[in-house]
Amino acid sequence: MPPARRIRTKVRLINIARHDPSARPVESNKLQKVLAGHGLGSRRTMEKWIESGRVKVNGKIATIGDRVTEDDKIAVDGKLVGHKPLRQRVLLYNKPAGEICSRDDPEKRPSVFSKLPRLKGQRWIAVGRLDFNTTGLLLFTTDGALANQLMHPSYKIEREYAVRVLGDVKPEHLLNMREGVMLEDGLASFSDIRRGRDEGSANHWYYVVLMEGRNREVRRLWESQGLTVSRLKRVRFGSFFIPSAVKAGRFRELDSKERGELYRMAGGNQRKGVNSTSGDRK
Repeated sequence: MPPARRIRTKVRLINIARHDPSARPVESNKLQKVLAGHGLGSRRTMEKWIESGRVKVNGKIATIGDRVTEDDKIAVDGKLVGHKPLRQRVLLYNKPAGEICSRDDPEKRPSVFSKLPRLKGQRWIAVGRLDFNTTGLLLFTTDGALANQLMHPSYKIEREYAVRVLGDVKPEHLLNMREGVMLEDGLASFSDIRRGRDEGSANHWYYVVLMEGRNREVRRLWESQGLTVSRLKRVRFGSFFIPSAVKAGRFRELDSKERGELYRMAGGNQRKGVNSTSGDRK
């Protein structure tokens, strides 16, 4: 009797998930990432909101570390938030004097936010601030992560200001401000100072460049030399200048190419944007 033949069988493994979409693993994202994608603020800000109990998932108060899927219901302060990130927008605003960069003011002074277009499901976030009497270029975005990166000192984005100075400006004053002056919140300096036009014998214009945006830093640097800033205007942020067509109190929405440049300045990739629209208002 011949020996039994060994029969080899091939076992074919079937990837059930590939053939049955319902069997695929459900994709989840960090809760703070989903919230930041709606322009509600940076991820760090969203984490603070979660910690303070402002966020609920499926009716329960959320905690740091929660992940959500498209089936979960997210609510912030009782209002539902979707999962799909909204398309992000950026405005360049020419701030006039006499406006604050805050939404709420006990003194009821005019706010820069009052002139911006209304949004649904998003909010405008100012990229830094300008003082009440400081004028010039101010950026707004619906992307909280972008705003946070643009404001962070580590990205070393230049801010250029036109400054009218009252007083006798001496070479040693300029040297001190270039090399660094110790202010109450640390060492500060201008990376560049250029002489501008003169207005009589008392007022002189200068263009100065900073790599950060601390509170009243330009004014405080000049004051440290016994000089007074009588006018201050931000004329540049990174590679962005105020277009001549954007008069004080008006704004313009950045187009896709400009938004891409802004995201590159922030060291990241551009998210989905919207087509540029005319948005100047008086």
